[in-house]
Amino acid sequence: MENRAKKTNWRLKTPPAGPTVAQLSVFSRIDHQALPINNFTQRICEHTKREGCRTREGAGMECSWKTVLLLVCASLGVQYTAIRTLRDSLSGPCQGAYRCQTRHHRDSRWRAFCEDSWMPVESPRKHILLFATTRSGSSFTGQLLNQHPGIFYVFEPLYHVQQAFTNSSSRLRRTLDRRALLGAYRDLLLNLYTCDLHFMENYIRPEPQDHVTSSFFRRSSSHALCSPPVCLEGGGSDPPDETWCPKKCGALNLTLASMSCLSRGHIAIKTVRVPEVGDLRTLTEDPRLDLKIIHLVRDPRAILASRMMAFSDQFRAWKIWNATGRQPRYVDLSQITSTCKDIVASAETGLQKPAWLRGRYLLVRYEDLAFNPKDKATDIYRFVGLKMEDSVQMWIAKNTNSNVSSLSDWNYRYSTTRDSRATAESWRLRLSFEIVRTVQNLCNDTLALLGYKQVHSAAELRNLSHSLVEHRTF
Repeated sequence: MENRAKKTNWRLKTPPAGPTVAQLSVFSRIDHQALPINNFTQRICEHTKREGCRTREGAGMECSWKTVLLLVCASLGVQYTAIRTLRDSLSGPCQGAYRCQTRHHRDSRWRAFCEDSWMPVESPRKHILLFATTRSGSSFTGQLLNQHPGIFYVFEPLYHVQQAFTNSSSRLRRTLDRRALLGAYRDLLLNLYTCDLHFMENYIRPEPQDHVTSSFFRRSSSHALCSPPVCLEGGGSDPPDETWCPKKCGALNLTLASMSCLSRGHIAIKTVRVPEVGDLRTLTEDPRLDLKIIHLVRDPRAILASRMMAFSDQFRAWKIWNATGRQPRYVDLSQITSTCKDIVASAETGLQKPAWLRGRYLLVRYEDLAFNPKDKATDIYRFVGLKMEDSVQMWIAKNTNSNVSSLSDWNYRYSTTRDSRATAESWRLRLSFEIVRTVQNLCNDTLALLGYKQVHSAAELRNLSHSLVEHRTF
């Protein structure tokens, strides 16, 4: 027993560098594929014990400097191999050849993706958030980002979080507060920015089976989710069409979606569910992200007019007021005052340029984008640090000078096909002067901060030759 204890009590003249054999065994197992390094390390150790070391009476075992050097070199080599393999496994679906040949070799979709389509991302990943409020032109603006071939775009993923919280039991809802909901929003955004779309399974209902779902909100608004490898039907030269995507692509495989996200260089997400930009501070300070926030704003009077058309039931009282000229007692003024309050709070924070938001915030008025789409889109792409590709410019030319063919196109809640100049101030022909005057009184600070002029008569309201948008540089 005494001799056995001495054998295990090896001692080197110089402490060895690098991890132990046990640690190397842990490092070498990546994605359940053991690297062939353990046997090599064991052979080195056996060679060391057999030839490079000698036992000294009462002092354990000593090794020569050659043996120590050999151990150091072997340790460094093992660390390099493990770290490189770990990096490859995390940076992309096919960065390491072993992933294509093992994990997914039985699936022809994966094989084609690995062999032909996937290109490793060399440039730093951009994390873009289109931060807006409902009916502010965010669907249109989001498509400017969606047209870029290197951007993985997701339309309103926070919808699923909101639905999960809303559909929970009344007892559970009472225990949930604003902070809990915002925390869930931030957690999902962080996971999406790291391409972990499986995290959405916590909120999608009905719950996905085998990572496959047919309930992904507005999946067709994302080119990436309607193109290979997610959808094999979308492999043509033309961009995916929202009308056929849900029909031809079938249910969404979240694993394939995560791989598609990893294969694209950048990620853009649109949301109208985060109230204020201050709620995003933890994400801007997260060292794993390079977050760029595009704060899209719009004239509150135009927002209200658009909501009245898109959400008739919720804004029924407003519609009655607009049609009759008489304000119902039950009209909910907070439906516009809360929006104005959030817009002002976020704009004031962003324009003050605090350290945590400096270089990460861009204020964009929808009206400026509608009047000069190409110039404003160029500003947006310059801000996020990307080149505006030809596909983006082609989409702008096609979708900002369109004559809508039917009334149904206008009624489509998330339509992005429009004559942008004509629609920017078309609300002035739909809202009564009484409602406009009320909104101006309720949102006076918002109008002044963002450069929207007030009107003082019905005639001035209807005179479209006089713009209500001041020239401003933010």
